Amino acid sequence: MDGVTISALGALVGLAFSIVFIFIKIPPVYSLMLGAIIGGLVGGASLVQTLAVMTGGAAGMMTTILRILAAGVLAGTLIKSGAADSIARTIIKALGEKRALLALALSTLVLTSVGVFVDIAVITVAPIALAVAKQAGYTKTGILIAMIGGGKAGNMLSPNPNAIAVSSAFELPLTTVMAAGIGPAIVGVILAFIIAKKLQHKGSPITDADLSADVKADDLPPFGKAIVGPVVAIACLALRPIAGINIDPMLALPLGGIVGALVMGKAKKTLEFATFGLGSMTGVAIILIGTGTVAGIIQTSELGDTIINVVQGLGIPMYLLAPIAGILMSAATASTTSGSTVAAQVFGPTLTAAGVSKVAAASMIHTGATVLDHLPHGSFFHATGGSVRMEFKERLGLIAFESLIGLALTLTSLILFGVIKLA
Repeated sequence: MDGVTISALGALVGLAFSIVFIFIKIPPVYSLMLGAIIGGLVGGASLVQTLAVMTGGAAGMMTTILRILAAGVLAGTLIKSGAADSIARTIIKALGEKRALLALALSTLVLTSVGVFVDIAVITVAPIALAVAKQAGYTKTGILIAMIGGGKAGNMLSPNPNAIAVSSAFELPLTTVMAAGIGPAIVGVILAFIIAKKLQHKGSPITDADLSADVKADDLPPFGKAIVGPVVAIACLALRPIAGINIDPMLALPLGGIVGALVMGKAKKTLEFATFGLGSMTGVAIILIGTGTVAGIIQTSELGDTIINVVQGLGIPMYLLAPIAGILMSAATASTTSGSTVAAQVFGPTLTAAGVSKVAAASMIHTGATVLDHLPHGSFFHATGGSVRMEFKERLGLIAFESLIGLALTLTSLILFGVIKLA
């Protein structure tokens, strides 16, 4: 809103209250909205001005939200048709029990890469992982860090909400953001496997009570058909950089889901798949509305300038602002999508104005948002721990290892796009 400036203190207070509200179990969207209101008022704006800034910030999220909702068709098809399960089982079977931890990391990497949410990817693989790990003598800690690490790596090169949000903020092709994640993803999945090997006998053992009653591959589509939907979607998105034909993710992702359902012989269930996928995306879309209100407050505040002045005062390169922003915002929201969205919306213009390329800024923000997106005030922490029936205290013990994998992703992007200037 023109003429409104909110103090940096107000923005920080708003963020702090949002985190507190999330911790005390107020729904995240309301937590973010309440935090935005408090931030605007503490920052010197009137209530009318604060609400106007919040509304403008939320409106700026609409393109991203529409693309995310459209992506539900592909995600729903992969999950409800059994395609995601089929892909995971094929990888695990191909690598065998001796390479089970690598198989688990690669399974979640592939599932997130083709468009499954990272927490859903872990939940999908978890029943198979528990059965394999029980036989091999691995612990819950070992298999969960393998799956989470693979998921984080795959999330960097997927058409998932986080990548959609970053590509929208920087006005980049979605495939460009996905391609920029290839290097970090390779490093991340290797480190995840190494850490999982070190932890394979640490923590609580897997008991018969932890095993799912149904881990059989009944009525699953064959791998060749299961992978068709994601391939079609990514091929459509790739037409822009390859042939200059721009097919928006709003069209490409649903098309992949529809073609996938047809190829698997489940065309009659397309509406069912789409409805399920829409349900899974609605929560993210609603949270992004709340995220937009906070982004509006931060964009209108002096917080961005304050952080920039600190970076310049310390004499460090401006491109370091990108991963720092991603890390800080992911810590505040405990979400890769919300963290990367706020960081890209708030600091993107400053980074590009300072001469940092859009691709470099997008990649470093995107990877930075994986460093602290797993904190306990977010849903990822609880969903992944619950997938292997892990106690809260043991789940807390994984945070440092998850952050280490996120840092590896970030440092790889930093070297490639900040130091070497690959983009």
